[in-house]
Amino acid sequence: MAAIEYTRAQQVAASNGRIGQFFVHLTAAFVAWNDARSTRKALSQLSDRELEDIGLCRGDIDAIAEAAR
Repeated sequence: MAAIEYTRAQQVAASNGRIGQFFVHLTAAFVAWNDARSTRKALSQLSDRELEDIGLCRGDIDAIAEAAR
């Protein structure tokens, strides 16, 4: 998973007003979408046996990916 420091971006947004906040929210939405996408891709590449070993089934992948958002 990706890790991003939000503190600096939020400070910039506070100093730039509504436009800065818009870009902070846009960036956060993109990061959340990308995390869900990469989680879904990684879990989809596992075999059914590997998924079973970690207590999941194929039907759980979308729910897990959305929880990552």
